[in-house]
Amino acid sequence: MTTLAAAGTATAPAAAPSPGAPAASRRRAPLRERFPGLALPALVWYAVFMIGPVVAMFVIAFLSWPGMLATPTFTGLGNFTAVFADPTFWAAVRNSAVQIVIGLPMMIVLAFLLAFYVVQKPRGHRVLRYLLFIPALISAPATAMVFYAMLNPDGLVNGVLRPLGFDGTAWLADPSTALGAIIAVELWSGIGYSAVLIAARLDGVDTEIVQAARIDGAGDWRVAWRMYWPIARDFIGVVTMLQFLSMLFNSAQNVLLLTQGGPGTSTTTLAYLIYQKAFVEADLGYSQAVGVILFVIGLVGMGLIRRVLRATH
Repeated sequence: MTTLAAAGTATAPAAAPSPGAPAASRRRAPLRERFPGLALPALVWYAVFMIGPVVAMFVIAFLSWPGMLATPTFTGLGNFTAVFADPTFWAAVRNSAVQIVIGLPMMIVLAFLLAFYVVQKPRGHRVLRYLLFIPALISAPATAMVFYAMLNPDGLVNGVLRPLGFDGTAWLADPSTALGAIIAVELWSGIGYSAVLIAARLDGVDTEIVQAARIDGAGDWRVAWRMYWPIARDFIGVVTMLQFLSMLFNSAQNVLLLTQGGPGTSTTTLAYLIYQKAFVEADLGYSQAVGVILFVIGLVGMGLIRRVLRATH
């Protein structure tokens, strides 16, 4: 009888802890619930330094503000009317469109092919990864100096072309080649960096699947575009968005250092136009109206890239 009672006691379900039970007997709440204030500094930082400038840009776009020391006045849509009536703005739109439509696909395709070559682990592939990353470590002024030395009339490029029977040209001073030279600088700076990022994703592809495809007769080109590309498609979309934003918003530094928007407006991009109007002509309202337009273009562009390069598996 005692044995049965003991067995019944051993198999009886444990009673739920009473409200007054020690805290150790209850499940601990997540850290964010016990200490909600931990996220407060990050939220304040984001609100002040991320959301704040965007709000300020939209506000200034509706002001007439001829310089930081002047008193701004409300002008409504006057800045946007001036922007859309300005031929320089439309030249900047055209140049930025050419920059994105030609430069971005070329950068991503070449970066993907380089990444695919790296993940095949050729001899010296570890050193190659470091070499590909070097352009991202060089400052914009140093890069501009190198390309200025290469592209000036007596530079390296013309020095190579003349013995081959081609006439040299002032690449940065010719309206037909100046924008192409700016795109070339951005490609040189971005291809290696993008290739290293994409290679990191391609390293995760199952090698057994690749080996099976090669046994079935698939060559490098087919393996690259039929296997690696679909698997890494979503990650390549992220890299494409990063480079899209870089080309769209950061092109002003290369333009400023190499051509200053010229000759004429042949290399004036939207990002450089914002700089020109804000810091040279002291027309803050106009510059931020262009900034609002550029902000909208950036959002639309990221949405399109995300839609085109979303995962399909």
